[in-house]
Amino acid sequence: MKIAYFDCFSGISGDMVLGALLDIGLPLEHLREELAKLPLTNYEINAKPVQRSGLAATKVSIKAEEKGVVRTWSNVKTIIEQSELSEDIKNKALEIFLKLAEAESKIHKKDISKIHFHEVGATDSIVDIVGAVIGMNYLEVDDVISSEVATGMGMVRSDHGMLPIPAPATLEILKDVPVYSGSVNHELTTPTGAAILKSFATTYGPLPTMSVEKIGYGAGATELEIPNVLRLMVGALAEKQEAEETKAKNELTLVETNVDDSNPQFFGYIMDKLFAKGALDVWSSPIYMKKNRPAITLSVLCPKDIQEKVIQTIFEETTTLGVRLSEISRKTAARHIKTISTKLGDVAVKIAKYKDKVINIAPEYEDCAKIAKNNNLPIKKVYDIAKLEATRRHSEETGNEESSCLPNNL
Repeated sequence: MKIAYFDCFSGISGDMVLGALLDIGLPLEHLREELAKLPLTNYEINAKPVQRSGLAATKVSIKAEEKGVVRTWSNVKTIIEQSELSEDIKNKALEIFLKLAEAESKIHKKDISKIHFHEVGATDSIVDIVGAVIGMNYLEVDDVISSEVATGMGMVRSDHGMLPIPAPATLEILKDVPVYSGSVNHELTTPTGAAILKSFATTYGPLPTMSVEKIGYGAGATELEIPNVLRLMVGALAEKQEAEETKAKNELTLVETNVDDSNPQFFGYIMDKLFAKGALDVWSSPIYMKKNRPAITLSVLCPKDIQEKVIQTIFEETTTLGVRLSEISRKTAARHIKTISTKLGDVAVKIAKYKDKVINIAPEYEDCAKIAKNNNLPIKKVYDIAKLEATRRHSEETGNEESSCLPNNL
């Protein structure tokens, strides 16, 4: 299993994540090309080598002409949804911003629709977050693990005035994540960095037994008494460690409830919120209850360690008075998303492996639908062209003939 490990001994921020990704091999031109799909202009992203306590690292700088722009969750959501990015990148970026919005909503006790992003709503922060998702997508890792997170200590100036470190939004986002202050009187972890990490990392702890293949260092803004860098490692998880990690991840809880007196229009919002809490899958099924009353069964599959969050969300957002819990075990195929270029345009493709063998190559529906509409073509033809190109590319890269993944009649 290919994994990424974030070593957050000096915290984590959006620009540190981007720096580490570029340092480990993400091409700057690829990053720029993907970011150009956002409906944002008048900004410039650059990277340069720097030293932090003698360590060579990459420092990312984003210069934006806009000043003092304050956006809402709705504004940011529209910017990302109207972009030409792949659906997987859009969804992950929206997940990160939703975590930020929910944290601000909680600490200010305001409805999420009334929350104004100050620092994180600016162009540079949008570029940081979307760029981080683009970079992680480029790495094509099967899992992300993180160390404990250093937050720093003291006070930090914000648009709300002086705040304690970790900032309230940072601390809210990092609930259930092992954190420590360290000895540095400085803000080491920002809300943006915390939200990116929380959206990608599945487990936290010491460096697992792995074969490290690549290492990248992303530089923080200033020199500190410790190396102000985020260290990123990519490599293969050892078989024994992989088996233990897989077992823990596949011990899940199924939370279900029947609802017959709630507005069905609310369920789309509820499902999005459950996914943001960490649910692995959410679905609803039409049923009939007593007196032949139509109702909905809401089902949520989640890791055991977040089942209380899921239950609380269900109680808060629906009219149910009880839920059912079942312990579930599962087996999953490893998968990653790769964007390929076809004669019709770029398509994100999901590549699934089981026991190191590719078992499926599937183009993403949204990308195929957009190309089909723009070119007045049947979607099945676009899908087959993308699948054939992805399969050929994979065969060329690996030297293996994956004929079982080829579409029929091509």
